[in-house]
Amino acid sequence: MKADLEVRLIHDGIKWIAYHQDFEACGQTLAELDQALIRSLLDRQLFPENSCVTVFMIFDHSCIPAWIRQYAYHYFNRYIRLDLKSPVSAVQ
Repeated sequence: MKADLEVRLIHDGIKWIAYHQDFEACGQTLAELDQALIRSLLDRQLFPENSCVTVFMIFDHSCIPAWIRQYAYHYFNRYIRLDLKSPVSAVQ
């Protein structure tokens, strides 16, 4: 699957954080992270409004202590397709 955008994904113990050279988005849940990512993409106008964007989130295992990485099978990379609709256009 080809992604339109790649971001680095970490968890700091409280929230998920997606890093990109142009922005940072975060949320306590993956759903909140996805909404923050949509807002960031719309705010910075990296993609046209009302378009669909495929984002590849690459989990950065360096945020996990080295001694426990062997047990960190539950951390993952993820692809997500985001529908970039601004809150104003979603209401109309």
